Amino acid sequence: MWELSWLIERLSWPDLIDIALVATLFFALFYALRGTRAVPLIRGITALLFSLALLSRLVRLQALSWLVTQILPVILVAVPVIFQPELRRALERLGRGRLFSLTTPHDDSYEHILEATVVAARQMAARKIGALIVFERETGLQEQIETGIPLDATVTSELLTTIFDPNTVLHDGAVIIREGRIAAAACVMPLTSAFLSDRHLGLRHRAAIGTTEDSDAVAVVVSEERGRISITHNGRIIRDLEGERLEAILGAFFAHRKSGSSSALQRWRRRNSQRGSPVARGGRR
Repeated sequence: MWELSWLIERLSWPDLIDIALVATLFFALFYALRGTRAVPLIRGITALLFSLALLSRLVRLQALSWLVTQILPVILVAVPVIFQPELRRALERLGRGRLFSLTTPHDDSYEHILEATVVAARQMAARKIGALIVFERETGLQEQIETGIPLDATVTSELLTTIFDPNTVLHDGAVIIREGRIAAAACVMPLTSAFLSDRHLGLRHRAAIGTTEDSDAVAVVVSEERGRISITHNGRIIRDLEGERLEAILGAFFAHRKSGSSSALQRWRRRNSQRGSPVARGGRR
C-alpha cells in the first residue's frame, strides 16, 4: 500500500495521459472483439495473469514471478495468431469507421420470445418444415451472424415460420436470436465432427450440435423428414420434444437472463392452461 501511495504522488500529467492512452487502446480492443468467442478466452487469460502477477508480488515468490515474466512475451506473440479472424474484423470496422458504432438495446419480454419460439416450432413440426433456431448466450456468435442476412427483428412465430418456409430465400441456414431480437437469418453454423449413429440426424442436427460444442448457445431444431422437435446444448441433443417439454427446457435455460422472466413464464403457463391452448397441452400431432 505504501508503494502505491508513493507511486501516485509522483504521477505527472504526461504519465496520466500515457495511462489514459493505454487504457483507451485496451478498451478499443475489447470493444472490437465484443460478441465473439474470443471474449471469454481473453477474460480467462487476463484473470489468470493478473492473479499470478499479484500472487508473486505479494508473497514474493521468485520462481513464480520469473515464470510469469517468461510467459508474457509468448502470450504477446500467441494472441494475434489465436485471434487472427477477430482482429481482422476489428481492422475492417476501423477502416469503415464503424469500430465504435453503437446499437440501440431492445427490451423484448422473455414471455413473448418463449411463446413465439414454441408456437413456431410446433407449427413447423406439424407441417414438416425444417428449422434451426439458435439462442446466443454468454459466448458470442458474431462470426456466424456475419455469414447470414442481418434482420434485427422482433421474435414472432409468424416471422420464424415465414423465414423457414421452403419457398423463401432465407430458409436455408439458421436463425440466431441475440438479446431478444432476431439478429440474422440464413446463417452458416459449424458442423459437429462427432460420429452420429442415427441416420435421422441430418445437417441441421449436426449444425445444432456443432454450434453448441463451440459455445454455450442453445439450439432448437425441427426435423424436415420426421417433423420432430429437438434441442441441443453443450454438444448434446434431446429429441422428440412436445410443446410443453420444449417450453420447460427453454425456460430452464433462459429464466435467469432477464429480471421478472420466471414470473412472466408462470403467468404465461397459467394463461395457456386456463384457455386450453395447444401449446400448453403439448400433445403430439
